[in-house]
Amino acid sequence: MPFGNIGIGGLILILIIALIIFGPSKLPELGRAFGRTLSEFKSATRGMIDGDKEEKNKDEAIEAAASEQKPRLTAVESNKG
Repeated sequence: MPFGNIGIGGLILILIIALIIFGPSKLPELGRAFGRTLSEFKSATRGMIDGDKEEKNKDEAIEAAASEQKPRLTAVESNKG
């Protein structure tokens, strides 16, 4: 269930209380505002996750470039040293 431990009865009770408190004219506005808030939160979270992935890719690219620049010793050279 997407709402955790809240059952159908609990959701209906919450909706009835919201209807009593805010009235039928305000509920669509509140629903739209809640939906916008959730979508902004999701996009911000997605942006943070993508930013972490980009940072990790940059770090891996820097490490790969650094390892390519290091001179490598051959077996003959390492035995001489």
